[in-house]
Amino acid sequence: MDTDESPRHSRGVQSRLPSSPTGRFAWAGRNFRIQTAATVVSGLGNAGAPIATAFAVLDGGGSTSDVGYVTAARLLPTVLLLVLGGALADRLPRHHVMVAANLFSALSQGTLAALVLTGRPALWQLMLLSAGAGAGYAFYAPAAGGMILESVAPEHAGRAFSVYRMGFNGSQIGGAALGGALTAAFGAGWVLALDAVCFLAAAALRFLLEPRSPAAPAEGGGMLRDLREGWQEFASRRWLWVVVVQFSVLVACVAAVDAVYGPAVAKERLGGANAWGLALAAHGAGLVATGVLMARWQPRRILLTGNWGVFLFGLPALALALAVPLPVLCAAMFLSGAGVTVFGVNWMIALQQEIPAEAFSRVTAYDELGSLSLAPLGTALAGPAAGWLGLSGALWTCAVVSLVLSAAVLLEPQVRRLPRRAAAPAGARSADALPGPATTP
Repeated sequence: MDTDESPRHSRGVQSRLPSSPTGRFAWAGRNFRIQTAATVVSGLGNAGAPIATAFAVLDGGGSTSDVGYVTAARLLPTVLLLVLGGALADRLPRHHVMVAANLFSALSQGTLAALVLTGRPALWQLMLLSAGAGAGYAFYAPAAGGMILESVAPEHAGRAFSVYRMGFNGSQIGGAALGGALTAAFGAGWVLALDAVCFLAAAALRFLLEPRSPAAPAEGGGMLRDLREGWQEFASRRWLWVVVVQFSVLVACVAAVDAVYGPAVAKERLGGANAWGLALAAHGAGLVATGVLMARWQPRRILLTGNWGVFLFGLPALALALAVPLPVLCAAMFLSGAGVTVFGVNWMIALQQEIPAEAFSRVTAYDELGSLSLAPLGTALAGPAAGWLGLSGALWTCAVVSLVLSAAVLLEPQVRRLPRRAAAPAGARSADALPGPATTP
């Protein structure tokens, strides 16, 4: 990978941002504020939906394996459609893609809520509608990443990504606690209905975004050419694909713990959905608390620092394997959330400074595709693995694998050495270094 200090590393920010407020948050333009608000709204519903779905399966007489199958059904279309979603997000106005994806997710979650509220849905119905939500996410995620990238200047990237994640993660705290409490008090159907309403509200907010015009596609080649160019941008950076390979296994372990093993342990030993909601809320509190730190901290070696956070990802599996009481589990979840923010902010900074804006959504789609590629298999096999190894043995396996992967990725020199680059002021960049004209407010 080219790691010189050339101007190309500052590509990816518009020549004119939409209108910005004055004062302390003058760097936060209109698009950034709207997208952050919409993310908070949708996050409130999404944080409770996995809890509700898991307990809808368990309370309906399903097994731990059934929970894994439903989770895998949600993840599989995400994996299959992410690259297409990234290509569309680099060709079409990104807010159109996000609004359509949110509306589709609202439809799937609303239908699932109706089925749960009116009876016991069959396993295939739960899987089919969960797959619909996963398909919506596949088109939403690459467009959302591109929208945040183009809404702030590079010199404010660390602060912006931290604030954005604090907003999202704050919604996870409230959403997880509310989702667990509502599931315990009223049942899973009402939490799924709330998720659908939140998607509708988020779509309405995102309709107000003022997107930049997408770069005009080059003549010939069409979508296949776009996908090929995105792959070349992805594959040419060893630090990028090495971390994605690491996360392909890591995310499978984390997904198995969060979606399958955690709810199963909570139902068996901790008191049910409310307890698991509190644990997830503690995870969210760790995300938010560390966001305050990351808004000010500017480490020089961004991926090396980020990977220290990855070492904390396996703590929830370890705590569940040790059968610790709920307060200790919540502490482990808090630290894990802190690790997610440390990694996530540094990862977004690395992507912003190294990836050209016109290819950003495609590259992040390949990133998410690789990172999620094994998650459907991991959640589908979580139940059988617990049968073969015992629940404790499966949790120990997830914890050890997470630790080993966190250490192994540091063998790659580019991961250890990739530096934070000083961003030139937005007004000092030549027009040739920018992806195209901005949309005026």
